[in-house]
Amino acid sequence: MTTAVDLEFPFEGRWLTQNSPANRVPSHGTALFASSYAIDFVPVDERGRTAPFTVASLLRPEPAERFPGFGRPVLAPVDGVVVGVHHTVVDHPSFRGLPSVGYALTQRRRAAAGLEALAGNHVLIELGDGPVVAVCHLQLDSVQVQVGRRVRVGEVLGRCGNSGNSTEPHVHLQAIDRPDVRYAAAVPITFGGRLPRNGEIVEVGPADGSSRR
Repeated sequence: MTTAVDLEFPFEGRWLTQNSPANRVPSHGTALFASSYAIDFVPVDERGRTAPFTVASLLRPEPAERFPGFGRPVLAPVDGVVVGVHHTVVDHPSFRGLPSVGYALTQRRRAAAGLEALAGNHVLIELGDGPVVAVCHLQLDSVQVQVGRRVRVGEVLGRCGNSGNSTEPHVHLQAIDRPDVRYAAAVPITFGGRLPRNGEIVEVGPADGSSRR
């Protein structure tokens, strides 16, 4: 499947684009778990910044609560039916500076443990014509939908967390051609017919869903 799935941004406010397939494919440096076209959005403050980087950031893990987007609502990017939910993964500290090196060394172990260890708390939404959109790294116990429920664009799915393979609170999205990611192929995605590039800040207004870049 090569036709892109066009999504709405799954948030309001200001978010920084990272690991965009507009810059490279595979976007995260691997095709494992059908992630070739995945994209990340990091919540930032009104100045476009995440949590301040201090000497403590360089030396030790930081509480996820320090970051401006931890707990922000995460919204459904498509209309569809929920075909998968996971909500019991604990949010871990954030890793920047030297702690991120040690965290990176554990990535192979998380990959071997499967989807939940990588995606953390997540929701899978199946579109009517087959593709499935995964919304990942949600906050512990924040998921508000159940398998079998039909959701609409803009409906709250959960809250931005730091669960799974995540160095700071953010939302990871990807589309796949079937619900079982072990056997799925990656499907390209766009937002309003285009993809933001790495470093681009997307701002979505709360009233009409309009975006400014």
